[in-house]
Amino acid sequence: MSVPSVFDLKALHRQRRRRAASLKANTFLLDEVATRLLDRLDDIRREFVDVLDLGSRHGVFGRALAARRPGVQIVSADPTPELVAEAPGARVVASFEALPFRDASFDAAFSVLSLHAVNDLPGTLAQLRRLLRPDGLLLLAFVGGETLTELRQALMEGELQVTGGASPRVTPFVDVRDLGALLQRAGFALPVADVDRLTLTYAEPLALLAEMRAAGEANVLAERNRKPLRRDVLMRARELYLARHADAHGRIRATVDVLFATGWVPHPSQQQPARRGSGMVNLAEAMGVDPEILEGRARADDKG
Repeated sequence: MSVPSVFDLKALHRQRRRRAASLKANTFLLDEVATRLLDRLDDIRREFVDVLDLGSRHGVFGRALAARRPGVQIVSADPTPELVAEAPGARVVASFEALPFRDASFDAAFSVLSLHAVNDLPGTLAQLRRLLRPDGLLLLAFVGGETLTELRQALMEGELQVTGGASPRVTPFVDVRDLGALLQRAGFALPVADVDRLTLTYAEPLALLAEMRAAGEANVLAERNRKPLRRDVLMRARELYLARHADAHGRIRATVDVLFATGWVPHPSQQQPARRGSGMVNLAEAMGVDPEILEGRARADDKG
C-alpha cells in the first residue's frame, strides 16, 4: 500500500542544504532538546557501544552524547550532506525512509528534532526496530502536538479574511497520545511517550518566521500553495498574532511541544506483564471490605 506524500521531501532537502550555515549558527533549541534527551538517557543504567544518531544536524547531539558516554561508537546519518559533514563518528548520507543499515547493527538509536517531516513515520520506526539488536534502545525527540498552534491559527484566519480561502502552511504534527501506539505497532516493547511543552518568545511574528526559514523549516507540505504568501495576508496574520498572543511587553509567544519516545527491542530479560488471572492478592483484603459485601451476599448496614 502506497504512503500518502504529506511532505515535499525534495523541497525540504533543498531548504536544509540552503540553510545549513544559518542552522549551524543558531542551535539553542537543538541544544536544549539534546540536553533533555540525555537527561532521560542518564536514567538508564546500562552501556551502549554501537549507536545511531539519526538526523545529525551538524552533530549537536552526537558530540553531547560522546561527552557524557565516552565509550560510544557513533554513526551519524542525515539526508543532507552539509548537516552530516561535521558530525562525530562514521558519517552516512541517508534518507530517513530508507535506512541503509544491516539488521541488528546498533545497540541504541537516537534522533533529535529530525522526524517531524517524515511521510511514513510508522515505516521509519519499523526500520529502526529492524536495525537494533535485541534489548536495543530507541530514544527519540521531535516536535509534535500543539507546536506553533498560534502561528497556524493566525495564518489560516488571516488568509481566510483577506482572500476568502486558506491553504495549509504549518506542518501537521503527531500527537503524544498516538505515539505509544506507533511504537507498539513497530514492534517495540515497554513503550513510553511523553511531552515537554516549551514556550518561546519573539519580538514579533516576523522574527519567528525569519527564524523558521533560517532553520530550513519553511512550508514544505505537498499540498501547499506554490505562490509566495501575499503581503496583505502576511500583515493581517501578523496583526492577529500580536492581538492574541502578545505579552505586556509586546513580545509574542510560540508553543513548541517536544515529544519524547522510548522503546526497547524485545528480549527475555525485560520485565513481562503477569499472565492474566495469575494474581494472588485477595481483593477483599486489599480493599478492606468484607468478602460477603464484595460478592453481593450482604449489605454494609447488615454488617453494622
